[in-house]
Amino acid sequence: MKSPKQSVSQRLMSIGIVISVIFLLMAIVSPLLQAFGLLNPSEFLSYPIHEPPSAQHWFGTDLQGHDVFARTIAGAGVAWQVTLASTIISLAIGVPLGMLSGYKGGWLDRGLVFLMDALYTLPSLLLSLTIAFVVGAGVWNAAIALSVAYIPQYFRVIRNQTVSTKTEVYIEAAQAIGADTKTILMKYLAPNVIQSLPAIFTLNAADAILTIAGLGFLGLGIPEDVPEWGHDLKQALDALSTGENIWWTTVFPGLAITFMAIGLSLVGEGLTQRFSSKKTEV
Repeated sequence: MKSPKQSVSQRLMSIGIVISVIFLLMAIVSPLLQAFGLLNPSEFLSYPIHEPPSAQHWFGTDLQGHDVFARTIAGAGVAWQVTLASTIISLAIGVPLGMLSGYKGGWLDRGLVFLMDALYTLPSLLLSLTIAFVVGAGVWNAAIALSVAYIPQYFRVIRNQTVSTKTEVYIEAAQAIGADTKTILMKYLAPNVIQSLPAIFTLNAADAILTIAGLGFLGLGIPEDVPEWGHDLKQALDALSTGENIWWTTVFPGLAITFMAIGLSLVGEGLTQRFSSKKTEV
């Protein structure tokens, strides 16, 4: 029987899934609308500058004459690209290293733990900012900058689970029959230590939304000609210094960042709660 806490967690997780799917649909629909000429986030100056929301421009226009609605919709695609790329890169590196370190132990384990702990102590935005400054602007460069901050999280979780799992009887049996390290890691350890990855993945994705927006706000990460919510916020705040009441240029990109991060966070928290309840039952 589900506890009230579990029921609330599942309802919140359902809300998070709905929000995440909406932003995913925005990312899918945006290129299609651009292909048919119905949405152009890069067109500017042909529109009136700082026009308030209207039937023609639903979210108004910004300082350069961009349609804010088009920029907000297109920004979802960039956010998903960077978020998925950064989390997949960090997962592909952190998980194998975590399993190898936890299984082998010794000097390899000590060295990797020291390196990952050093990276983990640095704030993710500061670390991403430093790397983005070095590698330059670009979607993949931004993904690489973010992934370095998330690799230690995957490594730590997977390593700890590997250390506790490698003493199980089935692992010792595999070692007794002469299975090599690769076989043990892939066939016996991996299925039992990656169960918590979906929760970590979604929580990192939520954090990546905020981090990439921070990089864009600081003028790093994504090129200026690419529609990105953080960069749009920076331009909007620069325009606010004129004293005009142009709230729409900050509200809509800001709401997009907030709701996408909340949606992914709710999914991650729900998966974490589900994983924790399963471990308790076992």
